Amino acid sequence: MKGKVNIIGAGPGGLSAGMILANKGYDVEIFEKQNFIGGRTSIFNMGDYRFDLGPTFLMMKDVLEDVFKKTGRKVKDYIDIKEVDPLYRIVYGDGREFYPSRKPDKMISEIERLFPGNVEGYKVFMKKEKKKYDILFEALKESYIKPTDMLKKPALRSIPYIGLNKNLFDVLGKYFNEDDLKMAFTFQAKYLGMSPWDCPGGYSIISYIEHATGVHHIMGGFGEIANAMLRVIKEEGGKLHLNTEVKNLLIEDEKVIGIELSDGSKRYSDNTIINADFGYSMNNLVDDKYKKKYTREKIKKQDYSCSTYMLYLGVDKVYDVSHNNIIFSKDYKNNVYEIGNSKILSEDPSIYVQNAVVTDKSVAPQGKSTIYVLVPVPNNTSNIDWDSEKDKFREKVLDILETKGGFPDLRKHIEAQRMITPKNWEEDMNVHEGAVFNLGHNIKQMLYFRPHNKFEEFDNCYLVGGGTHPGSGLPTIFESGIITSDLLEEYNKNKPKKLQKASML
Repeated sequence: MKGKVNIIGAGPGGLSAGMILANKGYDVEIFEKQNFIGGRTSIFNMGDYRFDLGPTFLMMKDVLEDVFKKTGRKVKDYIDIKEVDPLYRIVYGDGREFYPSRKPDKMISEIERLFPGNVEGYKVFMKKEKKKYDILFEALKESYIKPTDMLKKPALRSIPYIGLNKNLFDVLGKYFNEDDLKMAFTFQAKYLGMSPWDCPGGYSIISYIEHATGVHHIMGGFGEIANAMLRVIKEEGGKLHLNTEVKNLLIEDEKVIGIELSDGSKRYSDNTIINADFGYSMNNLVDDKYKKKYTREKIKKQDYSCSTYMLYLGVDKVYDVSHNNIIFSKDYKNNVYEIGNSKILSEDPSIYVQNAVVTDKSVAPQGKSTIYVLVPVPNNTSNIDWDSEKDKFREKVLDILETKGGFPDLRKHIEAQRMITPKNWEEDMNVHEGAVFNLGHNIKQMLYFRPHNKFEEFDNCYLVGGGTHPGSGLPTIFESGIITSDLLEEYNKNKPKKLQKASML
């Protein structure tokens, strides 16, 4: 074995790093507080209904394929992935419906039907955004550990495309002349927990990625990704410990030498990877006396994403609506301002709904379906009293689904229900401030200015997941697993040489 690696948390970042390192010959052990793996990327059952807890569709399938390739495997041997078309059904505030597709002929037809005069803008968008994507993603794949890393060629090439002076909505204004069409290409900022009017313009590549490579469903639920990764880790000799909470890091001479578990036992290692939520980790796993940069005050001052209000409904009916559905409020700009700025609950919220049974019959009994509802809402810095608001907000959401969402009489068909509020995300899942998309993705929290994959606070310690570079969202979290595992391997390859030189002196 090359050395012992302890990984705190069995989320997709920790699992991806774990499978790569286990394949490289490291002794990998993962410690997970919950009784399940995958973190927010997991599945759960309510009777015969199966739900995704968090993410519901996969973008950039090639990044997931790369993770498996690095262990000499093919993802298709472990996971059944199916493309979804149309990408989603969009319902505007006035009731009009739009069905974007990654198939150019279908997309052109849809634009001509609803937004005549914008087809050329779509063609230019696909051409120009491809170039931007190629350049920006190469920059995101780099590691940024020291200031001079910003001088790497991919980083320098990316500067004109990041969108330092333009927000996402402004960038789409170059291509389209109707706000509703711009919204269809900018709501993806919510994947980062941000507003299109605040999100850096460079993130227009997200909608390009959808239209260029499609969105995919994981048959059986997104937790199958975590299950497949764990299977690889075990095939390589790695170990998983469920229901095992890490109490704190063991630090000696500014080095992390292991972890202490909640039962008081200690597990020493050569390297430690933190996959737990970043804000939670800094406030709960590291004794204040050891911290230099990420103190409690600094953590409090960071910019965080929005949160989500969730409903998971098992219903005794199958609705004839698309797999993915976006229901916009009548005033979307005001809605996102209320989420990120005013930090109040909108009277007219926008809603995402997954109707997975139209693609995957395994998630519900025959003739029944799972209705997954996600509503972007303020994070817990809002001080919203969710105990008193959650049921009233449920009624508001169900009203929208029944009247304009395409789910008439939904209440009458509900057989099973689970609700998750921002308070639940923070208290039950250790998500700091309930910010499910982690640290915000503004310019001052990108690349070198985001917490580093090789953690700057302590030696022998690494970060992986949405709170480090490249950022939140599954493809970038998988990429963080690749970056972090490469950095750990590089450091350990160089370490023996340094020791050899020292012994010769």
